Amino acid sequence: MSVQTPGVYTYSPREFHRQAHDALGNPQIRANFRKAMDGLMTKRRDSFGDWDLEALRELGANIRLRALAKLPDLLEQLEANCKANGIRVHWAEDGDQACRIIREICQSHDARSVVKGKSMVSEEMHLNAHLEEVGIEALESDLGEYLVQLNEQTPSHIIMPAIHLNTDEISEILHDKTGIERSRDVDYMTAAARSQLRERFMAADVGVSGVNFAVAETGSLCLVENEGNGRMTTTVPPVHVAVTGIEKVVEHLRDVPPLYSLLTRSATGQHVTTYFNMISSPRKAGEHDGPKEVHLVLVDNGRSNIYQDDELLDTLRCIRCGACMNHCPVYTRVGGHTYGTTYPGPIGSILSPHLMGLEETKDLPTASSLCGACGEVCPVKIPIPDLLVRLRRESVGEGRGNVPGAGVKRTRKEAAAWKGFQWLATHPAIWRSGTAVAGKLKVLAPSRLGVWTEYRSAPKPAGTTLHALVKRHQASKAHEEER
Repeated sequence: MSVQTPGVYTYSPREFHRQAHDALGNPQIRANFRKAMDGLMTKRRDSFGDWDLEALRELGANIRLRALAKLPDLLEQLEANCKANGIRVHWAEDGDQACRIIREICQSHDARSVVKGKSMVSEEMHLNAHLEEVGIEALESDLGEYLVQLNEQTPSHIIMPAIHLNTDEISEILHDKTGIERSRDVDYMTAAARSQLRERFMAADVGVSGVNFAVAETGSLCLVENEGNGRMTTTVPPVHVAVTGIEKVVEHLRDVPPLYSLLTRSATGQHVTTYFNMISSPRKAGEHDGPKEVHLVLVDNGRSNIYQDDELLDTLRCIRCGACMNHCPVYTRVGGHTYGTTYPGPIGSILSPHLMGLEETKDLPTASSLCGACGEVCPVKIPIPDLLVRLRRESVGEGRGNVPGAGVKRTRKEAAAWKGFQWLATHPAIWRSGTAVAGKLKVLAPSRLGVWTEYRSAPKPAGTTLHALVKRHQASKAHEEER
């Protein structure tokens, strides 16, 4: 899979390093992201205020773990309760099957236009392109998604799709694509886009949305949003299709408030979003609005493979808040398109290998400093750094090899070098002797170490070890005290 951005080139996870180099050389991209991320990190920190954040994170993690432990049963319960409520349930083994299901629903109603609320799963399965191939127009209604669609791009963030664009760039896009006047007035541009979208809502034959939480106990679909486009998408067109990954199910309705509190604060620093929608049935007799049909498409697309691995299973806890991206020193400097995948940043680096294969995405687990920030801010305590290390091992043919495409081997020289380092590092006496000798011979250290030094300076041994410096400092301090 690759991502096309007009006027630039095709983004691909295989070209992460080249794309990162280009992004780092683009001062506008760096400025846009730095400004946005600084604000989001501050808002997240302030929003938790007097809350016991760690207790709430622990609760959120336990809710997600309990749901995953019962996932097969909960999915059956969800299906049964949705059907009892009048929602038609469909199962899709992969993205292509999910697209066919939605296409067939549209064609059964002679639909020519679809209006979509924000849905990363629909991005994952390339739904828009699939519908357009059969003559069905798919229009994004989330403002950020609408902007990147007008610009023929893909989202660069899972919460804020157009975060890579600044005000002037947005103004130019709206002027070129919709004819409104150039302006730096955000309210004017928002109102103009809303006016254009409102007409499309009224004319759409089918509405497609994502799902934040699917409640097995009640057969309810929860949708979190700020703009009202989700509510319009799910109520104005006569047919509503909700599409979600199978991992989004929760057991009880009471599980939703803690997850909702974590999601909104972690994502945008809000205590609550403007809208929280609960869809439990199509329009009933005597009701004056709402869709006549509601469909739920449950998408696997590699998630069952993740579910069978007791370590990588933690990936499925994700509630798609984007906090790991906002705090990642790599993502905040290169942006989402650099990753060449639907899900960028730390969560994408552990999820994308399952969806696309590790051979295709082998550079993504290394696109991290392993600083641990992503794990510290994850609202459901996914051990992202540990999973990145696991995938790094598998990408060079070590570890369990459960990820599709795992097993890209190191060169013999590289493998031998790391084995030698491992042996030295586990024999302290030899390590100390070796580092002492290396320090005396540092002038002989090579300045080039193959591809490793293409982007780094070759390390040179210090003339004096840290232990020796500490001992020297302590001896000097003791001498001063004696005097």
